[in-house]
Amino acid sequence: MAQVAKRLDLFKGYLGTEMNMKLTKMREEGRDVINLGLGDPDVTPPQHLLDALRDAVGHPDNHHYPSFYSNRPLKEAIAGWYGRRFGVPLDPNTEVLPLLGSSEGLFLIHLCLLDCGDTALVPDPAYPSYEAGVKLAGGEVEFMPLLKKNGFLPDLDAIPSAVAKKARMIWVNYPNNPTGASADLDFYRKLVEWAKTYNMVVVSDNPYSEVCFECRPPSFLEVPGAKEVGVELHSLSKSYNACGWRTGMLVGHKDIIAGMAKIKSHSDRGMYYPMQVAATKALNGPIDFMEKRNKTFQERRDVVVKGLRDIGLEVESPKATFYVWSTIPKGYSSQEFCFKILEEANVWMIPGSMYGKYGEGYLRIALTHPKERLAEAMKRLQKYKQ
Repeated sequence: MAQVAKRLDLFKGYLGTEMNMKLTKMREEGRDVINLGLGDPDVTPPQHLLDALRDAVGHPDNHHYPSFYSNRPLKEAIAGWYGRRFGVPLDPNTEVLPLLGSSEGLFLIHLCLLDCGDTALVPDPAYPSYEAGVKLAGGEVEFMPLLKKNGFLPDLDAIPSAVAKKARMIWVNYPNNPTGASADLDFYRKLVEWAKTYNMVVVSDNPYSEVCFECRPPSFLEVPGAKEVGVELHSLSKSYNACGWRTGMLVGHKDIIAGMAKIKSHSDRGMYYPMQVAATKALNGPIDFMEKRNKTFQERRDVVVKGLRDIGLEVESPKATFYVWSTIPKGYSSQEFCFKILEEANVWMIPGSMYGKYGEGYLRIALTHPKERLAEAMKRLQKYKQ
C-alpha cells in the first residue's frame, strides 16, 4: 500500500482551495454566493501588457525551454524598477532572481535557509504557506503574535533572546495579509539592527506595496545594511493586475540569491519566455493605471469598512492591500460565524483562525468585487447587527 511522507501531517491544506470547490457546488445549486475570501481581484493587466504577451506568444521562435534565452533583460528590468520605486540599487547579475510568482520563492526559501531542526520565526496571524514551507523543509516554527495594540507588527523586544539566538530566519510581510497593516522605515531600521544582533536572515514578503491609499509602502531593503541581512520577495500579481501570470522576483543578499538559483536549476527551467517579455515590458513601462486601480480599491474599502462598523464590528481602515480585517460578533468562534454567514446569507468571509491562533476573533474580507456587490454583501450582514 502506498504511503505519503509523515511530514504531510505537520500542516493543513490551504482552506482556500477546499472552499472554492464548496462555493462552486453552492452556485451550481442556484445559490447567489458572494465570495469575499479569494484574494484574486477582478482587475486585468493594462492593454499594452496584454498586447506584449499576445505578440510574444505568437512568435514561433519563443517556445523553447526558457533557459534557452537570456533572462538578463528581465533581471535588468527588475533592478531598474526597484531603483526607481524604492531607491534600492541592485546588481541584476547577483542580487536579482526572477520567480514563477513570489509564492514559488516563499516556498523554496526554506530549503535554501533551513537545515533539519532549524528554527524560523513566523508571524501569527500570517499567510499559511510560511508555516507549511518551514515544516516541509524540516524546520521548527516559533510564532510571533501580531497584536492590534502593536499595530499588528511583531514585538521584537518580546521575543526571548534564547529563541532569537537559535532562529535562522524571520518572516515579515507588510503591507500585511491578512490584517492590512503597514510598516514604516522606523520598524525596518529596528528589524535590521535586531537581525544583525542575532545573525538572522530577514525574509520580507512585499507583494502589496503598489496597492495603497493613504501611504506609500516602503521596501525593507531601503534601510542601510538590509541587503547584508536579508532578501525581499515581490510580484507582478498585485502590482500589475496579473495574478495568473505567475511572475515574481527575489532580490537582496547575493549569497541567498545564488543559493535559490541553485535550487531553481533543479526545480524548473525558468519563466515561459513570452511571459519574460511581457514582464519586462511591465516593469519598464508606465504605471499610471495603478492610480485608478487603487482608487477603485479605496472606494470598495470604504463601503466594507462602513458596512462592518454599521453592524457593530471593530475594524481598522487599511492604508494598503485589498483586505479588510475585522472582529466578529461576540459569542462565536471565527469559523462558526463565517460558516453561519455562508449558510444563512450566502456570503463567504475567511475565518481569522485560518491564519493562526492569534487570528481567532477576526475575519478577513477581500475587496475583489465591484462596490455594488460588496454593498449587497454588507446589506446581507445587517441582520447580524450587534
